[in-house]
This record gives sequence, C-alpha cells and structure tokens, in this order.
Amino acid sequence: METAIETKLVKRFLEGDESAFSVIVSNFKQKIYWHARRMLGNHADADDVTQETLITIYKKLNTFRFDSSLNTWVYQITSRKCLNYLKKKKLKSFFLPESEEARSLKRNEDVAAAFESREKLARLDEILERLPPKQREIFVLRNFEELSYREIEEITGTSIGALKASYFHALKKVKELMPDE
Repeated sequence: METAIETKLVKRFLEGDESAFSVIVSNFKQKIYWHARRMLGNHADADDVTQETLITIYKKLNTFRFDSSLNTWVYQITSRKCLNYLKKKKLKSFFLPESEEARSLKRNEDVAAAFESREKLARLDEILERLPPKQREIFVLRNFEELSYREIEEITGTSIGALKASYFHALKKVKELMPDE
C-alpha cells in the first residue's frame, strides 16, 4: 500500500471513520499473519499473535506519528508481539514441559496446502525455531518479507552493522541445518 493512501486511511480512522480501519486490516492482516507464522512456527500461535496485533493497532493507531510508513510501524508491532510470545512460551514450557510428540504435532499443524513440499516447510519451521529469536526475526524480515536493512533497522531499532552480523549468523545456521537438495 502506498504511503499517501496509508496516511489518508489513518487520518480517516482518527476522524471516526471505522471503515478506514477495515481497509487497513484487509491490507495488512495477511502480512501480519505470515510474518508471525514464520516467527512462531505454527498456525495457532500466528493466528493468536495476528489477532493481538490487530487489536493493538486499533488501540494505538492514534499514536502513529507518520515519521515512518504504516508498513514499518505494523511490522514493529508484529515483531514485538512475536518476540514477547516466544518469551512467554519459553517460560511456560519451563514450568509445563511437553512431550516431544506434542511439540512435533504443534510444529507441523495446519501446513498450508498451497506449498509444494510440506516436508520442506516443516523442516524450515524447525530450523527457524532453532535460531535465537532476534536472528529469526531478522532472517524472516529479510528473506520472507523482503525488507531492506534500512527498513529492518527502523522496525527493530538495531544498527545496520549489527543486523548484517545477525543475518550472517542466521543464514550460516540455516544453511548448516538445511538438508542438501
């Protein structure tokens, strides 16, 4: 979505036009979901974070300052929600350990039929889960969302040099863990 259109939609919403928010949701919901899906590794968690993100956007849209694109702002919120979700999940797993079978089922649930190879997607999800959360975030934003380092810097607040280093380490780990084709 173009920045000028985003600006008009946000202003319309802030003036009380609820239909403008519906347009924002229709333009961002899928992006939010797929970013969360890649960060979290399964449909159920991604769906939860998508809903939380949309609620946060609705509540906080009045704080949007127009100094970045709405796209960048939405990715910031989504990334923050994903990282917080991962922290909570890790804490819960410490107190409520699951069997390997249960974890495996969660990782592989609801694999999108549109993907040619379910095994590759499941393997990539497993590999992404093994990356530290910050490396995973940068890897996902760079490869799946196809954002520039400058855009990722705006989203994460991390310097471009540090982003490149994290991306390099994430890419190295993914290549090591990905089976040869």
